[in-house]
Amino acid sequence: MALQIVTTAIPEVKLIKPGVFSDDRGYFMETFHVAKYRSQGLDTAFVQDNHSRSTLNVLRGLHYQLRKSQDKLVMATQGAIFDVAVDIRRGSPTFGAWVGEVLSDENHYQLLIPRGFAHGFCALTPTADILYKCSDYFDPTDDRGIVWSDPAIGIRWPVHAPILSTKDQRLPNLKDADAAGALPTYTGN
Repeated sequence: MALQIVTTAIPEVKLIKPGVFSDDRGYFMETFHVAKYRSQGLDTAFVQDNHSRSTLNVLRGLHYQLRKSQDKLVMATQGAIFDVAVDIRRGSPTFGAWVGEVLSDENHYQLLIPRGFAHGFCALTPTADILYKCSDYFDPTDDRGIVWSDPAIGIRWPVHAPILSTKDQRLPNLKDADAAGALPTYTGN
């Protein structure tokens, strides 16, 4: 099976279906291959890999960095998550729109979330391990977020009483972040 790139409802967000080679021993897959991803138009230089573990009903997000924005390539290596990207680029034709995909150790899908998007996910299984590549380094002084339950965005999360960090409980809604000048600007690409 060859690498497949699927354009989502927001064209900049891509669902990636890597080739998976299975037999009675298990499976093998390339989780990233620069030349193959470039040949599909995904030419991002990643500089940091992160590993996150969450338990059932944990919801993380919606997070982004303002000045040091990051492209992210997200996958679940154990368990399943509902992964979400929200367009927060002021002036974008899809501003405030969101895309959500289930990423799991069974489907092996990846989600490419570009710069200018907020990212969040919730764990759908007793534990979920998530690996994601970032195109810039995490900077805690540049860390920003939007509240997961903002009614103006209207994400249909598959969890009704999520477990949240204190930080995530205090995040502003999109309108207030925009009013505070804490959103990136759409540049047409």
